[in-house]
Amino acid sequence: MSREAFDANYIAVEGVIGVGKTTFARMLAERLRAELLNEEVFENPFLVDFYKSRKRFGFSCQLYFLISRFQQQQQLMVRDLFAQRIVADYLFAKDSIFASVNLSDRELTLYNRFAPILARDIPRPDLVIYLQASTATLLERIRKRNFTFEKAIDRDYVEVLNKAYDYYFFNYTDTPLLVVKTDDIDFVNNPEHFNDLIEQISKPVSGKKYYAPSGDLTRS
Repeated sequence: MSREAFDANYIAVEGVIGVGKTTFARMLAERLRAELLNEEVFENPFLVDFYKSRKRFGFSCQLYFLISRFQQQQQLMVRDLFAQRIVADYLFAKDSIFASVNLSDRELTLYNRFAPILARDIPRPDLVIYLQASTATLLERIRKRNFTFEKAIDRDYVEVLNKAYDYYFFNYTDTPLLVVKTDDIDFVNNPEHFNDLIEQISKPVSGKKYYAPSGDLTRS
């Protein structure tokens, strides 16, 4: 698929932890010969402690991610998004999902006082791709990638986060949105699955579009 076949110059890939959004964003950027904008996850000094005690370290972890994402997005403001295609493995606006799940009422009140101010001048993607999966699928993928700090993640947390993501993106209207159900596909190890997703992304998306590939993509 050629670079020119895509209308979107700024594409954001989203999804719950374990769904494969960072991997897919990297693969998509390589296919489109685009610059990859990665969320600075492992640089967060509070992340390991957060998974040990979400209540204690939730606000510190959240604040670090918010500022880090804001600084990255500010760098985009000085670039010509029409001259260079960018694929990001996060959507800035989704920061509020984690805040609503992990912060206490008082912390959330404080967060909601300054987060909207930072979001005012953030560039909006031309297309957002939400990779969706069941909680069981997410847990299996988390187990397979075997990150040490993720071993403390429990099913209840992933379930709550998954529901929060679904609610957010099923009510999302800020940009064109492609929702892809990924339970039955393996875009990492199956080129046919990846190529099928590329084909779907290349089609113009107006408003919201849902796509649920079966995994059996053989065409007659």
